[in-house]
Amino acid sequence: MRLLILGTGAMASNHATHFAAIDGVELAGAVDVDPTRLTAFCDSHNIPKRFGSIDEALDWDGFDAVANVTPDAAHHPTTMAMLAGGKHVFCEKPLATDYARALEMTTAAEKAGVVNMVNLTYRNVAQLQKAREMVLDGAVGQVRHVEASYLQSWLVSHAWGDWRTEPRWLWRLSTEHGSNGVLGDVGVHILDFAVYGAASDITRGFARLQTFHKAENDRIGDYPLDANDSFAMSVEFANGALGMIHASRFATGYLNTLRLRIFGDQGALEVQHGSDGSSLRACIGEDIEAPVWQDVTVDPVPTNYQRFVEAVRQGQSLDPTFRHAANLQRVLDLAMQTDAERRELGVRG
Repeated sequence: MRLLILGTGAMASNHATHFAAIDGVELAGAVDVDPTRLTAFCDSHNIPKRFGSIDEALDWDGFDAVANVTPDAAHHPTTMAMLAGGKHVFCEKPLATDYARALEMTTAAEKAGVVNMVNLTYRNVAQLQKAREMVLDGAVGQVRHVEASYLQSWLVSHAWGDWRTEPRWLWRLSTEHGSNGVLGDVGVHILDFAVYGAASDITRGFARLQTFHKAENDRIGDYPLDANDSFAMSVEFANGALGMIHASRFATGYLNTLRLRIFGDQGALEVQHGSDGSSLRACIGEDIEAPVWQDVTVDPVPTNYQRFVEAVRQGQSLDPTFRHAANLQRVLDLAMQTDAERRELGVRG
């Protein structure tokens, strides 16, 4: 498979490193509007072909698939161009900045008959995949309650760098610069963590978003600091379970931690993933009386990168597809609408 990397920012290096390690994958070319960044990236990853525009790359046509690692707002136009060119697309999350664009991308990909997948990173967590398998196998019985959180501390810690002075963080705090805040940045991750682990889609919800005062006049230079910093969302799942999903960048003491707890009428599961590793615990069977939680042994799983390559080889998309990511975007849009209107809404209502 000949791969084109579209966008050469920080995340693109992860894509290049992972894809280059897979047998049969050739990093054929890269595209970026910044020639200096493009040259440095291609030199670092031994990529021969360099292009300043998508049109140049499509005119060359020496690639089969695309890793789209452009900024969020550029996912839609760049992916649509690649789909029109008949290319398989592996897109960074979120698929788009709103459901309408995400649906348009989904429809175009399905009509073109190409492989389409989204890099929802935490699908790489083997413990999450095992938890879903256990839910589907009936290990916890009927799911009744779900709790999911994504906690980051980069607004109260310098461990990530200084957001007050670094544009790579400041843009994430400004809607004017394309950010939908913590909801748009990591909300898609924790929503996927919850619906995938609980093996059920979200049908209704209500969210509250909060933006906290962080600087004089809530602005630093050209960046108005108006994007949400925390969100909390109560949801109902298609399987009847009630859930609470929340995330924050003010989670002091947590660099980057996701947790999912699934409670059923015959047992419970807890997945935790962070910089110190991942774990899966279960309280099922006779253990629910004590109660006793047992660690669950988990085998390694293929990465999203490996699964995309396999999907191209098979000629068939594997989950998470564009359609799945579009459905998640619909829930994110719903969260913003319910916060604005202060009322619960159905995802399809």
